[in-house]
Amino acid sequence: MTVLRLSARIVGCLIALILIACTAGANAAELALKRVLLSTGGVGYFEYEASVDGAAELTLSVRRDQVDDVLKSIVVYDDKGGVGEIALPGEEPLRDVFRDLPFDLGALTDPAALLNALRGAEVRIGGTRELLGRIVAIVAEPQALPNSGGVIQRHRLSLMTEQGLRSVILQDVDSLQFADARLQQQIDAALKALAANVQKERRALQVRTVGQGKRVLRVAYVVEAPLWKTAYRLTLGTEPDAKSADLQGWAVVENRSGEDWRDIELTLASGNPVTFRQALYAAYYVSRPEVPVEVFGRVLPKPDVGAVASTGPQQPEGKAEIEGSLDRQRAAQARAMMQPIQPPAATPTAAAAAGASPQQFAQLTAAESAEAATQVTFRIPHAVTVPNGHSVLVPIISRSIPAERVALYQPSSHATNPFASVRISNDSGNGLPPGVLTLYEQGAGTTNYVGDARLNPLPNGERRLISYAIDQKLRIDRSQRAATSIAKGRIVDGLLQLNVVEQSTTTYAINAPANERRRLIIEHARPGGDWVLVEPDPKDAELVPNGWRLRQDLAAGATSKFVVTAQRPVSQRVELSTLNPQQIAYYAAATALSDAQRKAIMRLGELAAAVAESDRKLRAAEARRKDLDAEQTRIRNNLGAVPSSSDLHRRYLGLLSEQEDRIAKLAVETAAARDATDQARSQLASYVKGLDL
Repeated sequence: MTVLRLSARIVGCLIALILIACTAGANAAELALKRVLLSTGGVGYFEYEASVDGAAELTLSVRRDQVDDVLKSIVVYDDKGGVGEIALPGEEPLRDVFRDLPFDLGALTDPAALLNALRGAEVRIGGTRELLGRIVAIVAEPQALPNSGGVIQRHRLSLMTEQGLRSVILQDVDSLQFADARLQQQIDAALKALAANVQKERRALQVRTVGQGKRVLRVAYVVEAPLWKTAYRLTLGTEPDAKSADLQGWAVVENRSGEDWRDIELTLASGNPVTFRQALYAAYYVSRPEVPVEVFGRVLPKPDVGAVASTGPQQPEGKAEIEGSLDRQRAAQARAMMQPIQPPAATPTAAAAAGASPQQFAQLTAAESAEAATQVTFRIPHAVTVPNGHSVLVPIISRSIPAERVALYQPSSHATNPFASVRISNDSGNGLPPGVLTLYEQGAGTTNYVGDARLNPLPNGERRLISYAIDQKLRIDRSQRAATSIAKGRIVDGLLQLNVVEQSTTTYAINAPANERRRLIIEHARPGGDWVLVEPDPKDAELVPNGWRLRQDLAAGATSKFVVTAQRPVSQRVELSTLNPQQIAYYAAATALSDAQRKAIMRLGELAAAVAESDRKLRAAEARRKDLDAEQTRIRNNLGAVPSSSDLHRRYLGLLSEQEDRIAKLAVETAAARDATDQARSQLASYVKGLDL
């Protein structure tokens, strides 16, 4: 029977021994970090190695916040063996351990708490007084020390023995045994779990492998990692016609993995891979409906609300069937979330020799680069050591590259002055990742800083413009004008269908520096739509997003004008019957239309003028009738205000009679004007409808 001494000092010793045993077991099969690949996708590939002989159990310690990524991507490489399983503690191991124990975590804070939690258990007390009995209670008893030395806390343990109720002071007991071996095993398991949870922010994965013979086994996974950044240095010569520049590229790498990198093989990958996370470490449970317990007892029927005659055999779907369908959907979603994800394969790191280091820079060994289908890798050719929490700067490129000085004019960035720029070409054989770039200019024995720039991803064989300062010696003023011309037309179905050319002309007035020549590149904006470049020759232009780049060589002190013309075709549809006189005159004079079309439009103008004249006469007649109605209303109001026998009354009556005659005549004129207007409009509509030119 195992003996458990329950003083605080003894419990502390037990925890320390368990910690030592766990640490010794982990070191017995230790995996060493050998390779790290950092991706611009925000993840890192970490590869460990261990020498094994036959079957082995390897321990891999990872951070708690990395467990989801490790479960998603962990992979084992073993040429002569296989992997059994990979085990790890639960997400909350202490909660899971104590769930089935007869005491909770708080019971292990001191011996008295543990014994109080296990009341009823049979124990054997050894020492000067031996007892065997079941725990009844343990009560704290304060005891005053002599000479006013203070008060200490002692605990009285009460046991029910065969001789009756006995009690002892726990602090005076030499040993205490639990008679139940299973209970003793549960206490041991709780103490081991407590010791293993000391490092609560880490989890230990147990990798069990099978195989025979001595071999090297590798374990790798992909977890979140800080982005590595690129910083370039470009040194230019002072000669304006220089065809090359010296480029150095450095990678800024941070170690935030939680462990030191000691003499590892470091590879950097630049690309845009798809990466994501999934909570594989969390426990998921399928939601189940709760069914009430059937209890037979009083029945309370629902009140009747009446009934109607059935209109057919169809019955509504029951509530239980609806809930069951929803439960099946939730279960299917939960199963889909818990499907395992295949781990990604390790990224290849095939090397390619980099170009020779230029003499202007200090000699360094650049990374060995290789270009795959979706990314470029840079393998550092020497072992790298980076303590956890530190950063390191490693070279990835050092070579001379093709370069030429240019002035880049972007009106949207600066209205009057271009940027001092360098057009570089990537002939390294591999793509270059994006990054910041510091430019230097090297003269006779001196080197000066001239500006900063940004470099977008530069695939092999492509060129980029690097702008680093404003060129204040070169001034450009620009003016714009727009025009529209008819290219072709057709008249059919009452519509004038036109092919119109919209034209935009921009004139750049350029004043070159007095004593320096320039190679100017104008970035001319392209409006939205299907605009095409007409002048200068499109074959001399470079197409960029939303614009063209146009090249112009400037002599020292030259003043010149550079004209850029762009056009686009536009289709217009105009209803002939809605044209006003100004529009008719414009289209009748359009030389792009045929003679027959222009004559038809002139005839259309005549008919439209007739409609307008008839309509004018009709509106004039209606206006006169309106005036007469207003005058009659005034006279009738006056008739009611004067005596019926007066001369003024008789005069008003005469005026009314005269106006009635005029109204009758005006009604005839209005009807004739209306008929004339309708006839003119009908004639115009018939003419328009019959045109097909």
